Amino acid sequence: MATICIFGDSITWGAVDPQGGGWATRLRNFFESQELRVDQDIDVYNLGVSGDNSDDLIKRFNMEMNARKPDVVLFAIGINDSQFIISKNQNRVSLEKFKSNLEKMIQDAKGTSANVILIGLTCVDESKTSPVPWNTDKRYSNIDIEKYDAAIQAIAEKENHSYIDMSGVLSTNDLEDGLHPNTEGHTKLFEVVKKQLIYMLRQ
Repeated sequence: MATICIFGDSITWGAVDPQGGGWATRLRNFFESQELRVDQDIDVYNLGVSGDNSDDLIKRFNMEMNARKPDVVLFAIGINDSQFIISKNQNRVSLEKFKSNLEKMIQDAKGTSANVILIGLTCVDESKTSPVPWNTDKRYSNIDIEKYDAAIQAIAEKENHSYIDMSGVLSTNDLEDGLHPNTEGHTKLFEVVKKQLIYMLRQ
């Protein structure tokens, strides 16, 4: 038995993909479909919460980990940290705090002997996210996202963990509202993550 826990936000949760439930749910369905032949059963838990940033995730991380005791942990967090609050003239979670949060959660995951995979951040369509229509005090920009993504990659390299680059996977046509992938976008993300996990599980 192998247990995989995926921690993230609304993109992990599967927003705006009524057909497949998002890339993480597609991953679960794939491993349950018998399409992959490995010498173990694989349980996939989608632990994405809409709106979460690393400050939110760190509050529930150890409880979720202790309840499931995963063999593999995927982090898909950071895009909401990079969100810019216009009235405060600052990111929702500072870059330094984001790095500190992520490093702490990685250390906690390693303490349970879990393999860690860090998933990079996806792009946005700034014509729809500057600001976002559901809250005109908030915006997402690719410049900010790239800074947080670079931090994720640097932490992965420093800690010798796998990093999955998502920066060039989606186009603006794959983004339903400028931020969340549509069904085609989630399919693309699923294929990239699936490839990495199959490689890991077959080692």
